[in-house]
Amino acid sequence: MDPRLDRLHAEMCKVFTNPARIRILSLLREGEKSVGELAEALGLAQPTVSKHLGAMRDRTVLSSRKDGATVYYRLTNPKVMKAFDLIREALVESLQDGARLARGGR
Repeated sequence: MDPRLDRLHAEMCKVFTNPARIRILSLLREGEKSVGELAEALGLAQPTVSKHLGAMRDRTVLSSRKDGATVYYRLTNPKVMKAFDLIREALVESLQDGARLARGGR
């Protein structure tokens, strides 16, 4: 086991600890978006979105490019979305199991 890999893994997982970042990932699934587009879709102030995007870029989840005054973001690796989807599927299953148990089922 490489401790550097463990540290990088832990840092990348921090992306999934904030609901706004999860929503950003969902929006970027469809492709590259500008900071303004993301802020509008999220209903958040642009500086707040920029802060989240910077944190995600620092963890190499996103990359950016500048076109004039506009900055666009995209996922650096589609496998991040696979991990995101697997986590989401596990959570849905957990909620379904909890609901089934609450109803007295197996």
